[in-house]
Amino acid sequence: MVANFINHLLQQHYTVAVIEGIIFGVLTRLQLLRTDYRQYPTYPHGKIIHISLGVIAAGLGAIAVPALLEKNYTAVTFLTVGAQQFRDVRNMERESLTRIDAMELVPRGATYIEGIAMVFEGRNYLVIFAAFVTSLFSITFAWYWGIAAGIAALCTSLVFRSGKNIVQIAEVTEAPVIVKGPDLYVGDIYIMNIGLEDTQKLVEKHGLGVILTPRNENSKVTLANLGQRQAILHDLSTVLGVYRDSGEPSLVPMAKLDLNDGRLAVFLLPQVHDSGKAVTAIKHVPVLESAVRLPSESAAHDTGKAGK
Repeated sequence: MVANFINHLLQQHYTVAVIEGIIFGVLTRLQLLRTDYRQYPTYPHGKIIHISLGVIAAGLGAIAVPALLEKNYTAVTFLTVGAQQFRDVRNMERESLTRIDAMELVPRGATYIEGIAMVFEGRNYLVIFAAFVTSLFSITFAWYWGIAAGIAALCTSLVFRSGKNIVQIAEVTEAPVIVKGPDLYVGDIYIMNIGLEDTQKLVEKHGLGVILTPRNENSKVTLANLGQRQAILHDLSTVLGVYRDSGEPSLVPMAKLDLNDGRLAVFLLPQVHDSGKAVTAIKHVPVLESAVRLPSESAAHDTGKAGK
C-alpha cells in the first residue's frame, strides 16, 4: 500500500515539486537561523516567528512555478504580497531592537540594528529562491533533479549567510592602556581626560586596549564610521562583559581614531580581563553594510592617480 501511494505521489509532478520546494526552503531558513553569543534571534519565541515566516516564504516560492506554468498569473501576485510582509518584518525587527537597545549598557547603535533588520528580510528572499529553484527543476526535469537543485540552493545560501568580518579589513592587536595624569591613552592614541583619581585607579586596574590598523584606504573610511565603531564596542562588551553600571559615563567603552593614519583605538573596562579573547572577539565583529565606503572606486580617486 505504501509503495502504491509513493508511485501515485510521484506521478503528481506539481505536488511533488511543491513538497520538495517547501522542504528545501524551510531547510534553507533553518540553516540561516542561528542564535549566537548576541542572543539574537531570541530563543525560543524569536526562532518560532522566523521559522514560521520561512515556511510561508518557502510555500510562496514553491507554488510560483506551477502557477506560472499553468498561466495563472493572478496566483503569482502573491509573491508581491509576500514581499510586502517581509518588508514589514524588517520594520518589526528595527522597532523592537531599537526599544531594547535603550536598555543596553553598551547599545548596538542604529547602524547595527538596521543591518540586522536588513539581514532578516533578505534571508526570506533566499528561502523563496531555494524553493523556486527546487520546484522548477523538479517539474522541468525529474524529482531527483529537484533534490539536486535544492542541495545546490542550500550551498548557495551558505555563501550569503554572513558578510565580511573586521579581520578582513583591519589588523587587530593588543595595546597597553596608559594613564598619564588625567589623560588616558591606548598605545599612543589619546582616548579622553579622566579627572577623578578613583576612576584613574579603576582604569589602571581593569582597563583593556586594542588597536585596529586598516589594511587599505577603503578600510580606513569604514573604521571611521561611528556605527561600525559602536558595533565593535557592543560585541566586545557582550563577549567580555563591561565593568560599569548605569549613571557612570566615565566608565563607558570608547573607540577613538588616530587622525593621522586612520588607526582605531578601542578602550574597555571588561568583566573578563583577557586580551586574547578581546582580539578574537573584535576580529569576528561583522562589517556593517551601511558602514562600508569605497573611496578608491570614485572618479576623483582615479583623477588623483592620473595627476601624479
